[in-house]
Amino acid sequence: MMSFMLNMFDSLKWLTGWEMILCALYLFVLLGYAFLKNHRWFYFIPVAGVLIAVISLITGDDSILALLIYSSTAILFLCTVRRIFKPAIKPLSPKFQTVMVIVFVLGSLPTLLALTIAGEVRYNPVSDLSHKSYTQAFNAMNERLSTEYPFGDWKQIDWEAKKNKYGPIFRQAEINQDPNLYYKTLRDYLFSFRDGHIQIVNEHLYDDNSVFKHEVGGGVGISTIQLDDGKVLVSLLIPGSPADQCGIKPGAEIISWAGKDVQKALDGVSWSENPPATEGDRIQNQGRFLARAPVGQNIQVKFRNQDDPAVITATLTAYDDQYETLKKTRVKLKKEDPPVEGQILKEKYGYVKIRYYLPGTKQSDPAKALEDIIKEFQEKLVKGIIIDLRDNPGGDDDLVAQMAGLFVNGKRIFEYVSYYNRNTGRFEINRAETRTVQPSRVYFPGKIAILINHNTASSGEGLPLFLQGMPNVKIIGFTSTNGSFGVVSAPIEMNMPEGYVVRFPDGRSLDQNQQIQGDSDERGHGGVTPDIKVPMNGQTFKMKVIEGQDVELNYALASLND
Repeated sequence: MMSFMLNMFDSLKWLTGWEMILCALYLFVLLGYAFLKNHRWFYFIPVAGVLIAVISLITGDDSILALLIYSSTAILFLCTVRRIFKPAIKPLSPKFQTVMVIVFVLGSLPTLLALTIAGEVRYNPVSDLSHKSYTQAFNAMNERLSTEYPFGDWKQIDWEAKKNKYGPIFRQAEINQDPNLYYKTLRDYLFSFRDGHIQIVNEHLYDDNSVFKHEVGGGVGISTIQLDDGKVLVSLLIPGSPADQCGIKPGAEIISWAGKDVQKALDGVSWSENPPATEGDRIQNQGRFLARAPVGQNIQVKFRNQDDPAVITATLTAYDDQYETLKKTRVKLKKEDPPVEGQILKEKYGYVKIRYYLPGTKQSDPAKALEDIIKEFQEKLVKGIIIDLRDNPGGDDDLVAQMAGLFVNGKRIFEYVSYYNRNTGRFEINRAETRTVQPSRVYFPGKIAILINHNTASSGEGLPLFLQGMPNVKIIGFTSTNGSFGVVSAPIEMNMPEGYVVRFPDGRSLDQNQQIQGDSDERGHGGVTPDIKVPMNGQTFKMKVIEGQDVELNYALASLND
């Protein structure tokens, strides 16, 4: 109870000035009914509350927090409006006073609910910059982010340097009235943050985005992967495509692309669906986008097929493949796929696939599903558990913390959450959102191997972050996780010229020492680094891409056998 009251009191710091006044008015009226004598002026206080609520709404505060407080204000007004027009002649009876106190206490429930979630649903105004020029909008965006972006210091962002670098390009786009240059510069600016949570929410890349279509709408029928030693090999080949027709085979080494050494060609690749937060993510996406070009463009390529010393030169013409190579190399979850599935492998190891941390259409309680799976594993005496988090895009941190309770036997902090406080101008911890892992009824103390990749993102990174370092746990993967563990509760949002809406994370996840955890830094280092890094070399490429083996799973089984 004491903790609840402290959280409620702490939540007051997230209220706007108008919201604080409304809460104070409500408390005053509640106490008035309990202690004041009958005064007509008293009944006009809720009218003032309604006027304040209207002013607050007009000024733009339509957050969930505000709407809940407005609802309490409306209930208060409805309960007293009759007394304004028909004032009481006799003093209020004790019985009536008691009834009204009860009514007001019940009516205050929306406000009490608001205070329990105030930090998460606080007012975070949308910046409408759509009416400004390209340059003005950029400057205003950069200025707001310099104060409110959660990872400015963590990533050592030089805001003035960004202004000096991108400002002249926005100005050139403005002078030339070039919306395409404006859009590409906006993307470049956003991508420079190295934060996978940053997005243009309405750019519709695969649908009607003319710039994306013009720049990378053409394919030649291949996708590539860069090995640890720098070699670039073909990881996907579309039958009947220009690449197939010129003799390129799966596993072929690309030596040069578009007249450039392949390394220089890769360095020139900047397109991606989302900002790559880590170096591993960047390298993966460069391999996917290397063979994308404008439709109709001729590309000279030098390649060498496996087990063939001959270097072949060919010219490929990019065609409209409806982004086939991009779609085939990007995992897309299906709603009908359950969030959690498990099985026992023939080696007597338990295997759990956690696709995402949200309820599914066919599985409403993923935490209970995981608990049942772990319980079954224990009954069947598995020798260890493999938790597969590859391509997990995240979901709900509360669900992650609940699942983590299956693997600890003591209470532990999962995360503190910190937001920018508009009242104090500082980032402050939201006490009510502190997540603690409580031991579950089912506890697995045995060996655990966790599989990750560069697409293990957001809340998907929570379990490996929490469990890494425990003596019975090993993290395994080719790369680190995505490195985008920021919190998106009431995101920073801006309406930009040309109709684009940009969105940024608004909160930091902090570890038990209240230090930022999970997000990449300015060098692209971050996420969860594997304890056992699987090498991407010729042998593992062949096993994974050509033969279709699950290389990471094999490494996990080997680690559990040690």
